[in-house]
Amino acid sequence: MKERDLLFGLNEVQGVGWKSIDKICAAGLLSEKAFSCVPEDWERIGLNGKVAAALASIYTPEWIAERHSLIEERGIGLVTILDEDYPDMLKETVEPPWVLYYRGRLELLSRPAIAMVGTRVPTAYGTKIGEMLAEELSAAGLTVVSGLARGIDSVCHKAALKSRGSTIAVTATGMDKVYPPENRELLRAVAQDGLVLTEYPLGTPSHPGLFPRRNRIIAGLSLGTVVVEADSRSGSLITADAALEAGRDVFAVPGPLTSPKSRGALDLIKQGAKLVTGSADIVEDYQFCLSQPPVNARDNGDAEPLDKEGLGEKKLTREESQLYHILHQGPFTLDELLARSQWDFGLLHSVLLSLIIKKAVTQLPGAIYKII
Repeated sequence: MKERDLLFGLNEVQGVGWKSIDKICAAGLLSEKAFSCVPEDWERIGLNGKVAAALASIYTPEWIAERHSLIEERGIGLVTILDEDYPDMLKETVEPPWVLYYRGRLELLSRPAIAMVGTRVPTAYGTKIGEMLAEELSAAGLTVVSGLARGIDSVCHKAALKSRGSTIAVTATGMDKVYPPENRELLRAVAQDGLVLTEYPLGTPSHPGLFPRRNRIIAGLSLGTVVVEADSRSGSLITADAALEAGRDVFAVPGPLTSPKSRGALDLIKQGAKLVTGSADIVEDYQFCLSQPPVNARDNGDAEPLDKEGLGEKKLTREESQLYHILHQGPFTLDELLARSQWDFGLLHSVLLSLIIKKAVTQLPGAIYKII
């Protein structure tokens, strides 16, 4: 049985979370040896008694095959961290999901994306700004990523769909559950024209503890996170923190000083988040990876064809081409690339992200980069 199938099976066992799978992989048990393990074997590597008993009793090739059949019958796709389709940007984050379940257009995972989050009870101002930004960012070629929650999340998903752009909804439940229930039609629309993702198996209901975990995926899939409107205790700030932890950009929309819904975004701006007064403030930072002219933003006219060593008809900017040629002599660490390129860290990081998204470069363990 393939490692990806064994990983899928582990993710399906109730009570087996991210850390448990990490321990199993570290112990060398992501193999068929696991099928002969007794509870004591699982406990020996640090799993608790309940999880150990569950693994020993149900984790078999037949059970894994049954779970595969179940998700296939429901029209659900599957991608694991071992698969080529797994997004490279998500691998760079803290505790990247072992397994992603999906419905919709999986190719959106390889396109440049921006997260948009905010309060579940937006003001008229927040709703208007969310709609405007989501429509314009989507039209500029950025996939809008959010969490299908009430309020700003829903506003942004709908606006991206309305502008015939693309959107990804990351949920905190199994694919057979809908939360909030009133977003059932929106979920169906996103699955049809965009992409719905979750790391949770079928049958997983909504639970408060799952939403912060969901937020790390939203941030991890995106070049940056835009906080549209949020109070000082909003869960949106968890997504912003996850973006910072992953080395991604954070943007915030200023609101009225007298509105409690503005406090979280205003605090982020004071802490260094980029202030947003229009989509151009966001798009201008990502012109290097956009394939079409951005809305209300400067045109990037210095694109060069990729060299003929295997990247097809895509385009590289001048900086991307320069770095790509340097990596032909690699692989190199981040420090080595800084020395060879003589760039500042911000420019190097942006160009590397762009080349990763374009499937020209990949990151190896230890922050080592090489061409594909």
